[in-house]
Amino acid sequence: MNDVTNPKTHPELDALKSELETQLRTQYACFDRAALRELPALGAYHAYYKKFKKTYHIQLQLESIIFKGKSIPNVASLVETMFMAELKNHLLTSGHDMEAVQQPIGIFISDGSESFTRTSGQEQTLKAGDMYIADAERILSSVIYGPDQHTRINAQTKQVLFTVYAPIGIEEHTVKEHLRDIETYAKVVAPQAKVVEMEVYSAS
Repeated sequence: MNDVTNPKTHPELDALKSELETQLRTQYACFDRAALRELPALGAYHAYYKKFKKTYHIQLQLESIIFKGKSIPNVASLVETMFMAELKNHLLTSGHDMEAVQQPIGIFISDGSESFTRTSGQEQTLKAGDMYIADAERILSSVIYGPDQHTRINAQTKQVLFTVYAPIGIEEHTVKEHLRDIETYAKVVAPQAKVVEMEVYSAS
């Protein structure tokens, strides 16, 4: 997306966040952890993460809102649009400042030798078999370890790349609906924002 803005807070988006929190608590009022895991998207990610002996953190975040009364974190508006869509649709998403990305961009399967710098500044070697996205110079993110430090969204971001990881069991139309939700939320903050490209690709 081009012509986005990333203010620290945005009143209309804050209202939508509160509405979403209420919606989630109502929608899943009768669920427990096991029942949530049986939902199609969460089940697909659970199966993926289980291979790496990891827990899908989006489910943990969803549980904190439903069962513990927590709120969607206040980070920055553009990042929060991504969090909101993740909680609504359960799909793992990463956001990047497009001006820091060097094309071409591709999605790959790790052989376990690749490494990158996480947002924390920590150097991380990927797990063999994990999906990752890379540009011409560096890894942008992986499923298990999240996004990189170099291309993270910041206060000056005007062009943004949102990427969604979809393991086996997630349909293409589900990914596109998720991306449209991100677009809708982003345009609340920046009505002038434009989608440059919205596509679904397969890992090679």
